[in-house]
Amino acid sequence: MAGTMRDDILKVIISEEEIRERITLLGKQIAEDYAGKNPMFVGVLKGCYVFMSDLVRCTDIPCTMDFVVASSYGDGTSTSGEVKILKDISQNIEGRHVILVDDIFDTGVTLNYLTQYFMPRKPASIRIAALLDKPARRTVDLAADYVGFNVPDEFVVGYGLDYAEAYRNLPYIGVLKPEVYSK
Repeated sequence: MAGTMRDDILKVIISEEEIRERITLLGKQIAEDYAGKNPMFVGVLKGCYVFMSDLVRCTDIPCTMDFVVASSYGDGTSTSGEVKILKDISQNIEGRHVILVDDIFDTGVTLNYLTQYFMPRKPASIRIAALLDKPARRTVDLAADYVGFNVPDEFVVGYGLDYAEAYRNLPYIGVLKPEVYSK
């Protein structure tokens, strides 16, 4: 990576301001939907951390948080199709309303796996919140309940999304130049 990270971005598709406005609306919607229910936000690390921290601050109701580390990508640009749980949640979810939080709802493989993985623990409900939805890549029959933005089938980074652990700290969503990841 020579120069700045910005040099590797083909175009910005969602600005910092657009993200902030949309997350504020999502937080208000979740607060209305879960009023009096004390939901548990379960973030899918690492990509969710920026989105989830902003989302819970915009959700003005009692809630708890936990994290799971699940991977189906490694350092690649497409899913391997095999999900590995590298860190499980530490809290009991029986009877709890669980909101799975992820940076991008792409093929749906990871979120589908996690939904099935958590169901035997008897949560009251499981819903999905994703900053980005890329429906063109979906390979499973699953939909997110709360979506920030639909994005085209391009390789996007920023605001928690990475390529080989880089670019997560960009304050916007941008399309990565193909020559960066095709090396």
